[in-house]
Amino acid sequence: MSSAAMTEFLVNLLGEWLVNGEKAEVDVHALGSKLSLLGLYFGCSLNGPCKQFNASLCEFYSKFKKSSEHKDKLEIVFISSDQDQKQWQDFLQEMQWPALPFKDRHKKMKLWNKYKVTSIPSLVFIDAATGKVVCRNGLLVVRDDPKGLEFPWGPKPFAEVVAGPLLRNNRQTTDSSALEASYVGVYFSAHWCPPCRSLTRVLVESYRKVKESGHKFEIVFVSADRSEESFTRYFSEMPWLAVPYTDEARRSRLNRLYGIQGIPTLILLDAEGHMITRQGRVEILNDPDCRLFPWHPRPVLELNESNAVQLHEGPCLVLFVDAEEEGELEPAKELIQPIAEKIMAKYKAKEEETPLLFFVAGEDDMSDSLRDYTNLPEAAPLLTILDMSAHAKYVKDVEEITPAVVEQFVSDFLAEKLKPEPI
Repeated sequence: MSSAAMTEFLVNLLGEWLVNGEKAEVDVHALGSKLSLLGLYFGCSLNGPCKQFNASLCEFYSKFKKSSEHKDKLEIVFISSDQDQKQWQDFLQEMQWPALPFKDRHKKMKLWNKYKVTSIPSLVFIDAATGKVVCRNGLLVVRDDPKGLEFPWGPKPFAEVVAGPLLRNNRQTTDSSALEASYVGVYFSAHWCPPCRSLTRVLVESYRKVKESGHKFEIVFVSADRSEESFTRYFSEMPWLAVPYTDEARRSRLNRLYGIQGIPTLILLDAEGHMITRQGRVEILNDPDCRLFPWHPRPVLELNESNAVQLHEGPCLVLFVDAEEEGELEPAKELIQPIAEKIMAKYKAKEEETPLLFFVAGEDDMSDSLRDYTNLPEAAPLLTILDMSAHAKYVKDVEEITPAVVEQFVSDFLAEKLKPEPI
């Protein structure tokens, strides 16, 4: 890719100018033609963990810039949620890298949403030419690879990251190569977390049903327990495999590989180790009989209690219709299905996450409370795109909703041509 094209991409993402601790302007055009990786560091001067992480990041950055053969290929940019300019400026003076200007709130918000940042501090490494996420858990990189030897910290194959002995709860071990040719659930969980415990109970049943139906299926527990004793106790309830608790490095690498931001998380992989879905928890709760195993993403979902959590994971198109019974939602699903399939296929080909999830909603308590929360008009059918994390909504209130109307609405949204209203 030409450096001109890359520069154009960075200017689009960050704007023309950044600033540094000396109050000097930094020209984004001059960030360096050798740049290949950009670390977006999201934080706030008033946050204790950010202060702490900042010190580790400074140490990491100066070592990297001194001794790594890749020193010209990495830059970091600070994106703050500070409200007070003086506190922001003081924090900036502790940093050796540039930041987005304080006043540029719109750009900051866009980056928080684009990279789905839900907590701070957060460090997301992206490809400087395309903006694709290379590694979501930069905090673990700084902790686990202080010398930067594994640059550029991109995803490795599952088989390589999980390699080594795995435990059974009868104390016997088996090698990770035993997972080959099986569907695999990678289960991030801990006993101290109540939603984890209740999911484990359901998962034990689902595991049994899937195995009984003749599928090759295995689950690997990656513990976030706080002691080996509580790990052992929790694992004794599980009929599957686990990464040894003492192998902290391997547990951390798996967290890094899948950008785990909260537990419980159940990731499903196919027999080649490619991801089928991150939403294993939702799927298991939605499909207790495991009829839809291995839970390939469906292009259009019917909104319900257990999948409503996905409304918070990024922009969602929701088509509200006049339907009281489940079967009545079918025509609405058929209307948007081809458009959803096309978008899924397009982004899958680019190896990127789908930028929009698709839902149909009937008339029930769930839909009512969603309409109330987002302050939508009473009309039905009503075509909307809701972006909860950005507190933004887009509403298309037309007499008749046709595939052409939906297609135009979606392409205008993806091209950022629609004007958001606040939620």
